[in-house]
Amino acid sequence: MQRWMIGVDEAGRGPLAGPVAVGLIAAPADLDILEAFPGVADSKRLTAGARENIYALVEMRARRGDIKFVARFASARFIDRYGITRAVERATVNGMRRLDIPSKSAHVMLDGLLKAPPHYSQETIVRGDAAVPLISLASVVAKVRRDRLMRRLAAEYPQWGFEVHKGYPTAGHYAALTEWGLSDIHRRSFCKKFVLDSSLDVGVPLISR
Repeated sequence: MQRWMIGVDEAGRGPLAGPVAVGLIAAPADLDILEAFPGVADSKRLTAGARENIYALVEMRARRGDIKFVARFASARFIDRYGITRAVERATVNGMRRLDIPSKSAHVMLDGLLKAPPHYSQETIVRGDAAVPLISLASVVAKVRRDRLMRRLAAEYPQWGFEVHKGYPTAGHYAALTEWGLSDIHRRSFCKKFVLDSSLDVGVPLISR
């Protein structure tokens, strides 16, 4: 029976806008991640170009059948309705289902406070995105896919400059909020000082695309 190791990490926990993303990578237990993906590291320590190069290797390896990977999102509306922790959990569960790796043949390694479904053998590793190459790889998948999505959304919401800050709380983003208010993809629970109507309905939860 093939033994799989699964790495899980998220991107976009702190932004004021856009979804949170969870990246999941399943690799054979005997695959040397550092050899297969040169330069892999915590996505926050890599340039955008380096992340894209590593992501291209992930896609190539997946096409060859060497690994499996997926990214799943939980929307700003879901975050507002249920909170960021539940949003990350929901995206993780959806990702595990999509990977479709039997629990009896897998061990899951997750960054920080993340958890896999309880029937999986798993361990949560503090700063795992820096310490465990497979989690680092998952962090790159989550970051690349979320950044790409935010660039696409920037075309729909050009006033807020999402292609630059990806929804994070920068000075430029705050300036856009002051001028334009909230877009449909802002997390109202993260932007309370910009929400003038306290009765605003955060809407029906939307999961991933």
